[in-house]
Amino acid sequence: MTLPGNLMTTAMAVMPHTDIDEALKLALSLDIPFWPQLPLYNYYEDMYVQAAEHFPGILLDMEKQTLRFSTDKFIEELEETLNHFEEPEYFDVSPQYSVVYHRFLELDLKNRPAIRGQLEGPISFGFFIKNENDRPILFDDTVRPFLFEFMAKRVNVQLARLKKRNPNAFMFIDEPGLQFIFSAMSGYSDVLAREEIDNLFSMIDRPRGIHLCGNPDWDFLLGFDMDIVSIDLYTNAKVLPLYKRSIINFIERGGTIVWGIVPTNIEPFNKENHASLIKLLESTWQGLYDEGLDRDLLLSRSLLSPATCCLINPDKQKTVNMAFTSLIQLSKSLRDKYKL
Repeated sequence: MTLPGNLMTTAMAVMPHTDIDEALKLALSLDIPFWPQLPLYNYYEDMYVQAAEHFPGILLDMEKQTLRFSTDKFIEELEETLNHFEEPEYFDVSPQYSVVYHRFLELDLKNRPAIRGQLEGPISFGFFIKNENDRPILFDDTVRPFLFEFMAKRVNVQLARLKKRNPNAFMFIDEPGLQFIFSAMSGYSDVLAREEIDNLFSMIDRPRGIHLCGNPDWDFLLGFDMDIVSIDLYTNAKVLPLYKRSIINFIERGGTIVWGIVPTNIEPFNKENHASLIKLLESTWQGLYDEGLDRDLLLSRSLLSPATCCLINPDKQKTVNMAFTSLIQLSKSLRDKYKL
């Protein structure tokens, strides 16, 4: 299947709202809605906590809002988890771990061009979750292979659930940790990461892709066998021209790019306007056209989104709400311009 493009709107999932109805209304205001992750509403709605459900060895403290790992507990619980490996519902996000997800599944979504789900990816999860020695579990050669297989099952189960609501559903694997693997301090080589991500994608159903708010090695990221990738264009506008050939190759082999263009943080949002954001977007595209990319192909393989998630604004959801409105207006202007 071909994912929707033509400059339709979508967004990443983490949102600062504490009102489920408001967050869902905002998500549904976009062409391709998603189920919001609302960590300020409840710690269970945190993306790492949701990914941790039923993972053996997890120590979740709701009162202190901490998420840790015990090697001894992992050994004790591994067999029990394996006993559930053929039970899809075991790997889905339960109502306890996301009220929002289950509210989203109750909606009539069949007439949307697509819908989207997400799950924290194994590399970011593995970097974030630390054991009793304060060491990321990604470095544990016993835990890591199981982690990748476990997360693949969780992605597939959620995707199957979403496809019952809309046949054009797709999944983002959220991998902010990918921007750190080229650091000398990461302790996890890019060679191993490529091998293990390739293996992960071999276990995951299509359509699948990666989202991250960050600046990884784009040549590395865009080389994977995925259908869609989310790029923070606004922050990385000066860097992305260095990777024009990889971007073009990704689009020409059938990939869709979500261009994150509208900032959600207060200061950059207030600094920009409709015209300046369109200029930034079109100047980036012009660089790709100059390298031989067909304009109509790019537009057909492009979605628009806010630039990043944002939980830190002192005005809470106000600027984020305005960014979504700005995104919708920007999309309409460009679709009118290009007759999409």
